[in-house]
Amino acid sequence: MAADYDQLIDTETRAFIRATAACYPDDTATRSIGDQRAIYDAMCRAFHRGYPPGVTAHDEMIAGVPCRIYPGAGGTVLYLHGGGFVVGGLQSHDDVCAEIRAETGLTVVVADYRLSPEHHHPAAFDDALAVARAIPDRPLILAGDSAGGNLCAAVAQADRALGLAGMVLIYPGLGGDHHGGSYQTHANAPMLTLEDVLFYDGIRFGGTAPTDPGPTVKPLSDTDFSGLPPVLAISAECDPLADDARDYAARITAAGGRALWVEEPGLVHGYLRGRAFSARVRASYARIMSAIAAFAHGEQPNGESP
Repeated sequence: MAADYDQLIDTETRAFIRATAACYPDDTATRSIGDQRAIYDAMCRAFHRGYPPGVTAHDEMIAGVPCRIYPGAGGTVLYLHGGGFVVGGLQSHDDVCAEIRAETGLTVVVADYRLSPEHHHPAAFDDALAVARAIPDRPLILAGDSAGGNLCAAVAQADRALGLAGMVLIYPGLGGDHHGGSYQTHANAPMLTLEDVLFYDGIRFGGTAPTDPGPTVKPLSDTDFSGLPPVLAISAECDPLADDARDYAARITAAGGRALWVEEPGLVHGYLRGRAFSARVRASYARIMSAIAAFAHGEQPNGESP
């Protein structure tokens, strides 16, 4: 049964959706890659909230990957940005990362991983893993939204020796079943549709994704979820990807790990940019910041010790 968005989505979130639509036409995913990037970059500029007082940033190469660093102390957050593996970069989540630095005090590093279709899988994964391995400061926390959440999970599963203090996955796409659950209930959700998901899945491989690409592409397809760091996995309720975060947290818990799943009611994919519009988004944002800070102190998002 299709979702009733008139009931699920509140007035504030609708205003955010309208503001996004004004910058990001519905047919963006069907346009040329160059047009998609130009549209996305313009949208991100329109929503950019600036830096909090005292936050600075500089760009440098880490493990051969362009990165932006927001210096802090007490540990490092490696942030992997969303954008369907097609759009995004150092500017797209610049204000988000500046606010993470301000709220937690930690150093934040953003990796400008290679994008498709110019660079097929495993280029983005290889870049993310290389940067994670090259960051010397501990504790190290991975955080990312959408495609970036996918990369966080893939990196953690590929190298358990990283000794990660925690992960925060924000509406991640982790390779769930497109034929059921939220992929069907929210197939026509605002901000991201199932058709969009299928497009972005395929573009990492030049058109069509293989049937079984493995856990570096679909972390949920892994057979071993033991030994992973504690996780906060966040779903937006009105999102085809909503079940992925839930299922990922459940598999970690079943393997003896620590994972907390939160479904943010009435929110949509890409809601991080809606902080100025929605109290629901601000509450989720506070939850994300609290979890990152908790992981840096060896605690769980609910305040428990690991």
